[in-house]
Amino acid sequence: MASDPPDLRERLDELLAAAREARSGAYAPYSEYTVGAAVLAGDEIVTGANVENASYSVAICAERVAAAHAVARGLRDLRAVAVVGPGDEPVTPCGVCRQFLNEFNPNLVVISEGASGERLAEPLSALLPEAFGPANLRDR
Repeated sequence: MASDPPDLRERLDELLAAAREARSGAYAPYSEYTVGAAVLAGDEIVTGANVENASYSVAICAERVAAAHAVARGLRDLRAVAVVGPGDEPVTPCGVCRQFLNEFNPNLVVISEGASGERLAEPLSALLPEAFGPANLRDR
């Protein structure tokens, strides 16, 4: 986290607080595993929560809800995402979410926090090395 740009470092607590608040909107009647996420898109914070479905594969993770919400509002400069879940350990985005976020910024900062307060912060590129992205399609 110390290597993050100063303006981003100053917003980490705000971003995590928004993710914690977003978690209260989660719909998780099957797993009871509620997750909240907040993306920093440009200078705006946009939130999301996971939404489960009886047809499990139709569920959507909090990270994708938040990112899709930002993109739908025309905010495509995703700079960071904060993810908060129910366990003591920090929860990181799943593989599908990592791929989804990579579309908008392979160097997006991913901040994860557990209920214990323990935090992890890494660039998305470290969580999804050698990712497939827009450049792969331009090189076809």
